[in-house]
Amino acid sequence: QVQLVESGGGSVQAGGSLSLSCVASGFTFGYYSLGWFRQAPGKEREGVAVIATGGSTSYADSVKGRFTISRDNAKNTLYLHMNSLKPEDTAMYYCAADRHFWPTIATITPDYWGQGTQVIVSS
Repeated sequence: QVQLVESGGGSVQAGGSLSLSCVASGFTFGYYSLGWFRQAPGKEREGVAVIATGGSTSYADSVKGRFTISRDNAKNTLYLHMNSLKPEDTAMYYCAADRHFWPTIATITPDYWGQGTQVIVSS
């Protein structure tokens, strides 16, 4: 069955860094674009970053310059490296996979979702 399993969440102080991973199985990883979403308490889920099958990336304005999305197709793994974290980055972070080859942060429509990993940034 399809699985997307996130890891790496935790608590960090503002200004710190954290890296998330998402290991995928059950589908052809290299044929899917991948993304990270987050949902803070009381807020709508929002797209954070997208990496297309060919490696092009797209980021939400709120994280540009601070977050980096990457993928390792040989390991079926998606990464999100987060630097200069802010309290407003606190959220449940989800990885997702999209069949479309070249989505952007505005157009990604996930087919599969992970269960999420919690990120808490304290001030």
